Amino acid sequence: MSSRLGTTAVLTIAGVAILVGTAGCTAAAPDPTATPAPTASSPAATAEATPAPSAPPTLRPTLSADENLAYFDAVNLAVVAANPSAGGRDFIDALVAAGFDRSQMEVTFDRTTVDLEADSVQFAVLFQGECLIGQYGPATDGYHSAVRPPLGTGGCLIGQTRPIDW
Repeated sequence: MSSRLGTTAVLTIAGVAILVGTAGCTAAAPDPTATPAPTASSPAATAEATPAPSAPPTLRPTLSADENLAYFDAVNLAVVAANPSAGGRDFIDALVAAGFDRSQMEVTFDRTTVDLEADSVQFAVLFQGECLIGQYGPATDGYHSAVRPPLGTGGCLIGQTRPIDW
């Protein structure tokens, strides 16, 4: 029986190969006088297929932290683009300028307790009962963000944070 299955498989594959091979031979050549239909690269098709550009995110204070994460990210990514060595103050200042409440923010120190540059800086905004948290630095492979519930302390970041007194 296995011999019969093997023979059937070989014949099936050969039949498919013959059909595929001859399909290209029987196709009619295109009419050189015919008007070509619009393709994805033609101007007529491109105008219809291109979606309208989406509006940049904005702060929506009455909505949830999740619904404002795109705006939080846009602000912070602009900081990174403008200054690849940005520190905590850069992020806090940008978030304040973008409309977030400074009194609801936390940020970690830019330097360690032995006065070395921190591997990353974390910053957060308590927003609508949730935490918008950002992290940036060489040890974290760039910028990352998340929305998380506040800690039992009511804050967003673990450990000692830097006073935002500027």
